[in-house]
Amino acid sequence: MKYKLTKKQRKNRNRIVLAAVTLVAVWLLAELTDLPWWCAIIMFAIPYVIVGYDVLRTAFINLIHGQVFDEKFLMMIATIGAFATGEFPEATAVMLFYQVGELFQSIAVGRSRKSIASLMDIRPDYAVVLREGEEVTVSPEEVAIGETILIRPGEKIPLDGRIIDGTTTINAAALTGESLPADKVAGDSVISGTLNLTGVIKVETTSNFAESTVSKILELVENSSEKKARVENFITRFARWYTPLVVISALLLTLIPPLFIDPGCGAVWLKWLKRALVFLVVSCPCALVVSVPLTFFGGIGGASKEGVLIKGANYLEALAGIDTVVFDKTGTLTKGHFAVEDVHPSDISVDDLLDIASAAESYSSHPIAESIINAHKGHLDKSRLGKVEEIAGKGILAEVDGQQYYVGNGALMESIGANWHECHLTGTIIHVSCGKKYLGHIVINDEIKSDSAKAISELKKLGVHKTVMLTGDKRSVAESVAGKLGIDEVYAELLPADKVSKLEELLSAGGRLAFVGDGINDAPVLTRSDVGIAMGALGSDAAIESADVVLMDDQPSKIASAIRLSRKTMRIVWQNIIFALGVKLIILVLGALGIANMWIAVFGDVGVLIIAILNAMRSMRRIEK
Repeated sequence: MKYKLTKKQRKNRNRIVLAAVTLVAVWLLAELTDLPWWCAIIMFAIPYVIVGYDVLRTAFINLIHGQVFDEKFLMMIATIGAFATGEFPEATAVMLFYQVGELFQSIAVGRSRKSIASLMDIRPDYAVVLREGEEVTVSPEEVAIGETILIRPGEKIPLDGRIIDGTTTINAAALTGESLPADKVAGDSVISGTLNLTGVIKVETTSNFAESTVSKILELVENSSEKKARVENFITRFARWYTPLVVISALLLTLIPPLFIDPGCGAVWLKWLKRALVFLVVSCPCALVVSVPLTFFGGIGGASKEGVLIKGANYLEALAGIDTVVFDKTGTLTKGHFAVEDVHPSDISVDDLLDIASAAESYSSHPIAESIINAHKGHLDKSRLGKVEEIAGKGILAEVDGQQYYVGNGALMESIGANWHECHLTGTIIHVSCGKKYLGHIVINDEIKSDSAKAISELKKLGVHKTVMLTGDKRSVAESVAGKLGIDEVYAELLPADKVSKLEELLSAGGRLAFVGDGINDAPVLTRSDVGIAMGALGSDAAIESADVVLMDDQPSKIASAIRLSRKTMRIVWQNIIFALGVKLIILVLGALGIANMWIAVFGDVGVLIIAILNAMRSMRRIEK
């Protein structure tokens, strides 16, 4: 994505170029001719004023308002002091390079904001609503819940809703980072901000724009910069004390040494004044003040493009220190809906057992029945089904093709005297018999997500010491899922209050803990953990409100990616802090000793700033795999 300079940036760039050309011309003229001192001052003042008038103006206004100690004040007194000591080219060059650094900073922040703005492109511009048989184009804010909107191929879906007519393919890449399109039919839900690719669909809205998914996401990203990390707050406090300390130190450097080294000699006073000016130039804290927030901003933006919404720099910082990850099971590590895992027939084929069971369950809307019907995958002739009788707490008696079949749990098989047996697998077991003749059983489980095992493996590679599962499900089922995924500890059959208590125990053991849940019934635990991560909670109010990090698709592996990104961001932050302070400290000492001149001071300020910004911009890259 190519970045275009703003009007203000272009104006500043042109001003810098004009000042640079003028400075070179004046410097050559001064070198080739013997200009009087007053003439040299006037000549060098021209490029100085061209490039630095806004710095001087801002510093003067701040002085009037009592805001003395900032980088513009440092630049003003350092450069005016350089003019007063006869360092005309150096004074102008310092101001010129300072403005180059400021322009570079502005472009870097602009690029970062444009990166975030690409996410903001999910905001829909309009909605076509059907009112009294007419198509009316309105702002999405004007559409009420329950109205029908028409969405054509190539248009963004403006509001959350349910398809009531038509089929299409939806691209959710802008929201989730998932490039694979998803097919949608009547009855399926669609979310605002996604792109309709192929068909014309009619959607009944289920939320207004203020409560829609796209609106919540935009609000999350736009407000993320308000929550500062501890290191950001440290830098802010540091700069508040650092700048006045530097000014006082420079003043003392000007006044104290000459009192002990030939106090009557003007040359000595001039020498120490020049050293103090070098001290002022190099001490400007802008490299830290700019690069640290920019790094966090870039990290949050990079995560957003991958479908990971981090609510603030403080949560990004906390993610970097996570050493324990606690998972909910249903809807987090599993898909949250039942599916046939295995079929164990007895004196009958797999297909025939599924055929009988699905025919018997064909009129039921129970999730277990739906999973059997989905596994059948063939056409179900419901005319084959005769009388159906529900046996409370056990299953059903159904007449299929004129024969009586029992479909249900072990208690049902026991009650009719069938020669049945338990399954060696865990899960929900549906037994089938024809009268008392046992035909076999079907194993049904909540499907484990395809990348759940990868998520646990990646977390362990990152050095996460402990993975834990908290679930209200049966112990046998929970232990089976945990065993397949490689989770360290399992606590099952927990009520919501029990989950909070167990989390408190885990927190008391020390370290940083992240809880990963679906964001609906896990809101108390999400809030209590060091970092709450909402899984698969796109559009969920509870997830948006309770979680600190929202994963906008159902991929648990994104947790490892988010931790990896946060650690990379923190590395960049500390690299910039150590580099900037280290270089400045060295040059400050050299300047005080008279070894560093004004040109080295310029590198210590502008050079360090540019290097720090370049390093900070690495945080905007895609999450490392």
